Amino acid sequence: MFGIFKKTKNKQPIEETTEDKKGFFSSALSKTIGGIKSIVPVKQEKIDFDTVEELLIESDMSYDIIEKAMDGLPSSITRAQLRHRLVMLFEHAPQIDQSSLPKPFVQLIIGVNGAGKTTTIAKLANLYKESGNSVILGAGDTFRAAAIEQLTKWSEKLQVPIVKTKQGHDPSAVAFDTIDSAVAKNIDNVIVDTAGRLQTQVGLSNELKKIVKVCNKAYQGAPHQKLLIIDGTQGNTAIAQAQAFNEMVGVDGIIVTKLDGTAKGGALFSISNQLELPIFYIGIGENEKDILAFSPDDFVDSLLDEIYT
Repeated sequence: MFGIFKKTKNKQPIEETTEDKKGFFSSALSKTIGGIKSIVPVKQEKIDFDTVEELLIESDMSYDIIEKAMDGLPSSITRAQLRHRLVMLFEHAPQIDQSSLPKPFVQLIIGVNGAGKTTTIAKLANLYKESGNSVILGAGDTFRAAAIEQLTKWSEKLQVPIVKTKQGHDPSAVAFDTIDSAVAKNIDNVIVDTAGRLQTQVGLSNELKKIVKVCNKAYQGAPHQKLLIIDGTQGNTAIAQAQAFNEMVGVDGIIVTKLDGTAKGGALFSISNQLELPIFYIGIGENEKDILAFSPDDFVDSLLDEIYT
């Protein structure tokens, strides 16, 4: 379930080829690639040290990560040399055994308002459905009435059940009822939304901690993943938000949204490396199908293909 899948008659997921994924990444990173090509307009076999440094800065990679990646590289850098260093920045990329996932598999979605949490939940739900899994949603962002309404519309469009309550009600109760319903109905995937009002950090921290505890009461070991949604257009400024959420409840992985609308794709290196967290997916549009399983190799190759012969 953690990949790019094509729907098949027997509902068994078939992963896209490496070339397919590279093509998707190139399309999603078009603005980032445009910035890089403005520095290296003609493909080369080797690129000098200063130029590589400049194009990494252009892509919004933080300077301390650039220094880490380029330490000890020669004055003229080959593709293989640079590729090795860049891929190593994602050394925390996850290795997940699908056969060992519990049922139901419970994911708690966290992040600030406006980062794209609700749309990302819809994308995950659609992804799981297309791979043959049953899904239920929990409208746990009871702070915003609009969040409940938006998630309800997605549940209707995707034809998946939703557990919800009124604005202002206890989000922990929503999480419990969602998981309880999934257990009773033998549903594969549970996706629970949460509030994201980071400006009231103490209140949000207490609320999220309570939700985590209640999830475990509803089903031992839940939530199995706490996924942080980060707005890709914010580049490296999103790291402070991520650190705050990680301190609150501990984050298991990241989904970066809106990457198609920014030239700051290089921030993914910094986000993953500095937070020591894996990036699971990137969002590349507003459609429910606009989600791409993150691959460090394909991500790096998509960038290097544009500047190296």
